[in-house]
Amino acid sequence: MPTFRPLFLIPALAALFLTFFLPGPVAAQGFRGGVTIEPGESCPAGTTEIRPLTCLAPEFEAPSIVDYRPRSTLVTRETPTPRARFPVVDLHGHARGLANPGVMDEMVAHLDALNIQVYIAADNVSGEALRRTLDAVAASPHRDRFRVMTGIDFRGVGPGWADRAVRQLEEDIAAGAVGVGEISKSFGLTIQKPDGSRLRIDDPELDPVWEAAGRLGIPVFIHTAEPLAFFQPLDLANERWLELAIFPDRRNHGPGHVTFEELMEERDALFRRHPETTFVAAHFGWHANDLAWAARLLDEFPNVHLEVGAVLHELGRQPRAAREFFIRYQDRVLFGKDSFQPGEYPYFWRVFETDDEYFDYYRDYHAFWKLYGMNLPDEVLRKLYFENALRLMPELPREGFPR
Repeated sequence: MPTFRPLFLIPALAALFLTFFLPGPVAAQGFRGGVTIEPGESCPAGTTEIRPLTCLAPEFEAPSIVDYRPRSTLVTRETPTPRARFPVVDLHGHARGLANPGVMDEMVAHLDALNIQVYIAADNVSGEALRRTLDAVAASPHRDRFRVMTGIDFRGVGPGWADRAVRQLEEDIAAGAVGVGEISKSFGLTIQKPDGSRLRIDDPELDPVWEAAGRLGIPVFIHTAEPLAFFQPLDLANERWLELAIFPDRRNHGPGHVTFEELMEERDALFRRHPETTFVAAHFGWHANDLAWAARLLDEFPNVHLEVGAVLHELGRQPRAAREFFIRYQDRVLFGKDSFQPGEYPYFWRVFETDDEYFDYYRDYHAFWKLYGMNLPDEVLRKLYFENALRLMPELPREGFPR
């Protein structure tokens, strides 16, 4: 018997069909520059596919990506979530100047409203600068609401560096620091050794520091790389184009840049070589867009946990898969926000606690898509918000948390 192909699979006939059967104004205009394409091809720039294999340009000039702000006509439930359901430990805090007069007083009003019980300053500071902040916390009437992490100075890695770094770490922990962090993205990306070579994340000269952290029983909060899109070409196929166009220092693609995959390999080698040290991968290890990768990471490394700072836009666009992940790995995820912007926290509560649909994210340049609620069970919320943090850092205050 003869084989028949659907009419719309034959470009020439498809164009003929559309010419005769589309509404008169469209056909009469010759599709306003409309063109046909072959299977597998993309529409030319400035056009979009209006029928199978037929592309058409808008009648009017297309708006700029920063000016197109459509108002949704969708009517759906909205659940205001200004306050977290359970008290929260914010592991990933960057409120600058805690040691300055009045800063903690001002912050506590926001923390109370949001139900954040303990705020951890994760700035990479040590020595005298760390002690000033620790002293300010100790002298504050809000001393049980704030804790501080220490940092590591990676300058001058070479002979004698490890001994100095371990000694400083021990002093900082004895002074009251509750962990190491946030080890910044520059570690692996741009920090160099004295000879000008890039300091690899898994450089063996750093091993004594990671071993000391394990011996001291403190977590290492480490930020490795950036989102995968930041390592890809800056073209119109890049879903983070607008952000990269605004912030040139976030562009990591091209000659002279280490790749995302290389950084992940080095990071995993570090985790593998130090199984007795607890690591917290900031920003979900930049795998919130690939939960299968995140699962492999946790399955291979029992000493690794994930933190949710600055990846809400990834979790909220895949709520069912994210919910399953958080339930499965409920003992391995921790809450962190990153920059201290009080108005942004309720977006986290809404994604984690509700089953709302199709609502805005707080930064257009960061994610142009909508969010959906994960509706996490209370047992998982408790672990995410505070129980996992209290388990990893026994020095944290216990007051204000439910038993």
